[in-house]
Amino acid sequence: MSSGKYIAVDLGASSGRVMLAEIGGTLRVREIHRFPNSPVSFRGHLCWNFSRLFHELKRGLSKTAAAVRGTVTGIGVDTWGVDFGFVGRNGDLLGHPFCYRDTRTRGMMETAFGRMSRKDIYAATGIQFMELNSLYQLLSMVESRHPDLDAAETLLFMSDLFHFMMTGERITEYTIASTSQLLHAHSRTWDEALFERIGLPRRLMGEIRPPGTVLGPLKNEIREETGLRVCRVIAPASHDTAGAVAAVPAAGDRPWAYLSSGTWSLIGVELEEPLINEETLESNFTNEGGVGETIRFLKNVTGLWLVEACRTQWGEKHASHEALMHEAKSAPSFRSLLFPDDPSFLNPPEMPGAIREFCVRTGQPVPESRGQFVRAILESLALRYRQILRDIDRLTGRKIEVLHIVGGGSRNDLLNRFTADACGIPVLAGPAEATAIGNVIIQAVATGDLESLASGRRLVADSFEPSLFFPGDRDAWDEAYARFSGLQTRPPA
Repeated sequence: MSSGKYIAVDLGASSGRVMLAEIGGTLRVREIHRFPNSPVSFRGHLCWNFSRLFHELKRGLSKTAAAVRGTVTGIGVDTWGVDFGFVGRNGDLLGHPFCYRDTRTRGMMETAFGRMSRKDIYAATGIQFMELNSLYQLLSMVESRHPDLDAAETLLFMSDLFHFMMTGERITEYTIASTSQLLHAHSRTWDEALFERIGLPRRLMGEIRPPGTVLGPLKNEIREETGLRVCRVIAPASHDTAGAVAAVPAAGDRPWAYLSSGTWSLIGVELEEPLINEETLESNFTNEGGVGETIRFLKNVTGLWLVEACRTQWGEKHASHEALMHEAKSAPSFRSLLFPDDPSFLNPPEMPGAIREFCVRTGQPVPESRGQFVRAILESLALRYRQILRDIDRLTGRKIEVLHIVGGGSRNDLLNRFTADACGIPVLAGPAEATAIGNVIIQAVATGDLESLASGRRLVADSFEPSLFFPGDRDAWDEAYARFSGLQTRPPA
C-alpha cells in the first residue's frame, strides 16, 4: 500500500461536500467544504443550478489547495443517478439539467410501454421501474420536442458533466450510466433496440468507461483559479450508491446485505451477474452496475427524505435532528404506519399533510406531534427494509445474516435500532462518509496506491469502528409487520 492524498467531491440531492482523504497505514477523511443543494424553478420546471454547484466545487478545491499546498494525487466526482445535461457542439452546457422530481415524466412510462413492453424493457435492462428514470426523462423531452435535443451533441450524467467541465473529456462512467434504464444489463452497453423501439436519440450517448478511468489533468484555468498545481481527474464509481457500496467494510463468509441510507434508501446485495426473471420483474428489483464488474442487485426506496421534508415544513431552526429523535424515542410505538413508497410522498406540497392524508385514507390515527410523525416514519422505514430483505432472501436463495448500513443515515441510532429489531439480524452502522470513501478507494486503485477493492475494504474496516445493533424482542415488530404489509395497495415501486 502506497500513500496519497485524494479529493472526493460528493454531490447529493440536498448538499454537496468536498472531502480530503489521506491514505497511509489507515484512511483519514475530513470535510473541507460543504454547501447546500436544492432544485430551482426554471420556466415552470424543477432544475439544478449547475453553474452554482460548479462554483462551489471550485471553492472547495481552492480550500483544499491551501490545506495541501497545491498537490493532490487525484480528484473524482460522484453524484446521484438518472439526471443529466446536454453539451452542445461548442462545448457549452445547454440550459439547466432537469431534476428527477420534476413532473414532466408523468405518463411517460405508459407511453414507453406502448412502444416496448414492460417485460421487454426489464429483460433488457434489469432496472427497477421508476418514473424518474433517465429513460422517461429523455422520452418526455422527445415527446415535447424540446429544442435542446437538436442543439445537443452529447448527453452527460451529472457526475460526467462535472468531469467534463474539469477536463474537457466527454465520457460516460459505467455505474451512473447503469441507473438510466438505457443500458443492456448483460452487454453493459447502450441497448440499441430500446433506443430504436421507443424512439430515443442514440446519437447523444457517449462512450461508456469503467470506474477508475483516468481522464487526465485538471484544466489549466481551473488549476490557476484554485491553486491546485498537480492533480489528475479520475472517474470513480460516479454513482454515489456504487461508491458507498464499494466502501462497505464486509469481511468473513456470512451473507451480508448493504443499506445506503440517506435521502433515499438503497438496500441490496452484490452479485456477479444480473438477476433478471419474472420474479425479479414482479418484485421490481434493479440490477445496477457496481465496481469490479459486480452487479448491485437492490431496491431503491424512499428514505430519510420523509423526515427532511417534514423538517423543512416545521422550520429546520426549530426542529433540530437531535430534538426530533428525542421526541420520536418518547412517542408511542406503532401508533401509525406508512408505506414509504406511496406516490403521495414523492414530492408533496407539504409532507406532514401528505402523511395525515395517508393515515386517514388507511384508517389509522393521525400523528399529533412531531415525535409521532418522526416515529411513524422511522418505524415504517425499518419495516420496509424487513420486507425487502425477505424478498432478497427469496429471489437470490441467500439467507442474509448481517446488514451493513452506510451513508449519512448510519448516524441515526434510533433508525438503526429499529432496523435491527424489525429485520431480526445484526446491524453494523458506518462509515457515514461511505460514498466519499468509496470514491477515494476507486481512485487509489486506479493509481496503484491500493491493490484492489478488497484491500480498500480491509483498509476501511481497519480505519473506522462501526456501531453495532443486535435485534431484541421481535413479537411487537411481527405484529406491526402484519399491519404494514396491508398498507401497500399499489404494485411495488
